[in-house]
Amino acid sequence: MTVELLRRGAAVVAYEDGTGVDRGLSPRPFLTATTTAGVPVTEVEPDDHLHHLGLSAALPDVNGISFWGGRTFVRERGSRLLDNHGVQRVRERDFADGALTERIEWLDPHAEVLIEEHRTITVREASGAIDVVWTSELAALSDVGLGSPHTNGRDGAFYGGLFWRAPFGTARVRTLDGEGAEIAHGSTSPWLAVDGADASLVATTSTGMAWFVRAEGYVGFGPAVAVSARRTLAAGETLRLDLAVAILDRVPEDPAPVADRLLTGVRDTV
Repeated sequence: MTVELLRRGAAVVAYEDGTGVDRGLSPRPFLTATTTAGVPVTEVEPDDHLHHLGLSAALPDVNGISFWGGRTFVRERGSRLLDNHGVQRVRERDFADGALTERIEWLDPHAEVLIEEHRTITVREASGAIDVVWTSELAALSDVGLGSPHTNGRDGAFYGGLFWRAPFGTARVRTLDGEGAEIAHGSTSPWLAVDGADASLVATTSTGMAWFVRAEGYVGFGPAVAVSARRTLAAGETLRLDLAVAILDRVPEDPAPVADRLLTGVRDTV
């Protein structure tokens, strides 16, 4: 099922429920988007990483279950294709005026629910941009450990959380700390700008999580859940994820004012 969150001329922001995604890719809902000029700024199932699905909530290790898709990095064994893929299933949904709310269950391969999520996505036009704000509250039904390939032994690969895959061949990356993906990766900068040839994405998060960033091989980014160590959620404990992204047809000289506007939208959902 597809829900159009926004359509204005050539600009389209759509949300897919993920029911058609192959089991080995960890089926989950995902968002796709274009700029006001119709330039795609998300990529779904690219040849290099079929499990990358536009913008989605994806965790590579929840008690050893992959909600990321593809291979799993196993300490001292490397990347392995395991039969450990979970599924996100939409149980309730409400949509009105560009705002989508859902209750989602995260199920392991045996259909046991590990996490219940309350998700809100809002899309709006603002100051010549399209703003996308995604917030998720993850509630553990039993004790769960959240990890990443980095915490399992693959240095620097601390991906997992809200993750945006961009279709740019290459990108210029900027943060408050300076320019370059090597500076942005692991930074807790209040904003991140990813500039392609025909579009720019300015992102922020209220969580204080460090940025996972790639700009070579593929372009993708997101606030990372498990950077230096595994994160544990006790039964009944919740974890907030949020990401706000302004989609622009131009490269902003100073991304900070754009990020400040975005952060207001994030805080409105707290």
